[in-house]
Amino acid sequence: MVIVGAGPAGLVLGNLLLRSGIDCVVLERAEREHLHHRARAGFLAAHTVRVLARNGLDEGLRRRGQEHGVCEFRTEDGRFRLEYGRLGRGEPHTVYPQHELVPDLLARFLEAGGRVRFGAEATAITDADGPRPSVTVRDRDGRPARWRARYVAACDGRHGAGRRSLPAGAVRRHQRDHGVSWLGLLAEAPPSMDAVGYAVHPRGFAGHMARSTENTRYYLQCERGHEPGAWSEERIWDELALRMRAAEYGPLRRGRILQRGVVDLESDVLEPLRYGSLFLVGDAAALISPAAAKGANLAVLEAEILARALTNDLVRGDPEALDHYSDRCLAHVWRAQEFSHWMIGLLHGVSEAEGTAVPFQERLRSSRIASLRDSRSTQDWFADHYVGI
Repeated sequence: MVIVGAGPAGLVLGNLLLRSGIDCVVLERAEREHLHHRARAGFLAAHTVRVLARNGLDEGLRRRGQEHGVCEFRTEDGRFRLEYGRLGRGEPHTVYPQHELVPDLLARFLEAGGRVRFGAEATAITDADGPRPSVTVRDRDGRPARWRARYVAACDGRHGAGRRSLPAGAVRRHQRDHGVSWLGLLAEAPPSMDAVGYAVHPRGFAGHMARSTENTRYYLQCERGHEPGAWSEERIWDELALRMRAAEYGPLRRGRILQRGVVDLESDVLEPLRYGSLFLVGDAAALISPAAAKGANLAVLEAEILARALTNDLVRGDPEALDHYSDRCLAHVWRAQEFSHWMIGLLHGVSEAEGTAVPFQERLRSSRIASLRDSRSTQDWFADHYVGI
């Protein structure tokens, strides 16, 4: 088995395959040190935590992860809090940043005898329609190499070799540009509130998400094409304070901005998630906006589904689960996409490009927020979809 990509999807898949006695190698274009600093998602769903726990991959998470079950909405009509960890199925998130999770998974994989080739960039996957697909890589010195296996799992993201290698017409691609951009920020500052913060403001959305006791991730809605370095740190903090209504609800704890980048909220899904002996996992399978923290959790879920299916095929000689891999994953993907789309509509104003529909749409959004504030049934629905995948 060849796994392309050493993110959560690839390393969970690798660890589960090794536990089943299936030989595999992980090809990763970055160097090992880079994995320790690649700041990505930090909210793990209850299902993700269970997958890691039952496979002995949760040692670091148990020591350093923090349960989180509260979010706060701030609007022109005031603020309200939802203890979503006590609503619906009563499941919280666990805050554990990806740059800590990935090294944990990598260490366990290597301890179990797994092989990882760092600095090996996959450039093409060929012969996937046959029994021995081939992965062509370029190593850190620019030399080509080739790996063959019974199956290949593309866990290398939307721009990776997995997607690029699909022949025309092999899959259908469903896309949506939500027309919203965020300036994503990682601040060297303790959290300013004990909840995930969602601020709905006439100047645009602002978000507050704790990452650790020392660092906090913030988001600011910005214009499409915004340059990450266009705003000074002082302007960023002033805008965050304005949109999060710090004058009313308490000041933000300020600190140095460690990272910044612009995220265009887009979604796309490929169907099916299999082409012959090539399987798409994680962002290679479907890209989801960060509005509902689903990306890494979908990746782990898909990795577990694929690991079980591969075990049935390679160990027990039963390929049926592999034949249903795509359908099983896509049911979860579309459920997550629907909730993410709902969250985007809840948090962001309507573009003036929609013309006369703007006042109508804004009133609908106000009604949704009021229902989330006042209706227990809406709150239970929110909790189940916010944490569930």
